[in-house]
Amino acid sequence: MRIGELAAQTGLTKDAIRFYEKVGLLTGRRLSNGYRDFPPEAVPWLHYVRTAQTLGFSLAEIARHGEELRDAPDTAEALSALLAEKIRLIDARMAELAALRADLDARVGTGCPLRAADAVG
Repeated sequence: MRIGELAAQTGLTKDAIRFYEKVGLLTGRRLSNGYRDFPPEAVPWLHYVRTAQTLGFSLAEIARHGEELRDAPDTAEALSALLAEKIRLIDARMAELAALRADLDARVGTGCPLRAADAVG
């Protein structure tokens, strides 16, 4: 299917589709007239890409996991494992941010906020 049809079916712009192709998330072929031609599987794949982005996955993560998912015997189980790992990463990042917030909070009003909190006094 041509890029305009793919854009219409996915709700993406042609520019977004071209970008995904440029970064290697999508592969199309060129017709003799120079137009891009994409396989029908591009529609669900692009829906997956957009959903994964909404769930906080980077394009690099999506590209890396895309191959794993295509080869997985049970896609639902593989996706569940990816989501569980993302939750673990988010929990770790939240803990880091909480510690950072506590450090910043301890420095507020100390007279010299750039000095380490334990050196203030």
